Amino acid sequence: MTTKYKLLALDMDGTLLTDEQNISKETAQWIRKASKHGVHVCLSTGRAFMSALPYGEELGLTTPMITVNGSEVWRAPHELHLRSLMDVELVKAMHDIAVEEDCWYWAYSVEQLYNKDHWTDDVEGKEWLKFGYHTEDDEARHRILMKLQDMGGLEITNSSPFNLEINPEGVNKAAGIAEVCKLLGLTMSEVIAVGDSMNDLAAIQQAGLGVAMGNAQQVVKDTADYITSSNNDDGIAEVIQKFIFNEE
Repeated sequence: MTTKYKLLALDMDGTLLTDEQNISKETAQWIRKASKHGVHVCLSTGRAFMSALPYGEELGLTTPMITVNGSEVWRAPHELHLRSLMDVELVKAMHDIAVEEDCWYWAYSVEQLYNKDHWTDDVEGKEWLKFGYHTEDDEARHRILMKLQDMGGLEITNSSPFNLEINPEGVNKAAGIAEVCKLLGLTMSEVIAVGDSMNDLAAIQQAGLGVAMGNAQQVVKDTADYITSSNNDDGIAEVIQKFIFNEE
């Protein structure tokens, strides 16, 4: 079997995982088949490493991983290659905005996840990877976005229409995938990137083949080279069959 695609970069929530937060039997079977045929399968997620790892283990993956939207790139499970930290002053400012707007918020430090119900008095003593907001109030979310854009130095995306996810400027899944390509001696043209949200957009734009899930946000669908089935209908399996094994 020959395929021009050597790396399959998969978002997790809304992409690899069904709405029940599991990997379907069909999808797992095709991922294992692709791996067996020499295709590197890389989890590329907004989740933290410890939250993503069990799914990688379930699939038997020992390949590089991209976590926290690209703030961490792992050469292999438990082997950190690159970590990009947020400016502590920006984290403080983002926390102030969250308190002002009285919305749900969370942030990943290197050690753990903090949120509105469990914040820390020692912001300066932590190493921060990502900050997030969630609100179904469109006006509040827009106000937050405007304030964040005024701050500068931030990479602003989302993982659902109701949230905002913030990483250091220039840190995103596309940059993470480019780093993985260097580790594996590949080019971006050999990558299939699959996702459903704004935090997948840069990767979908820059990969050799950018794929949007059937359940993806419209802007992601508009950008993608191909739209596959939804996360509940084995969209990943469809991509592997069609573009790696050339089966219709």
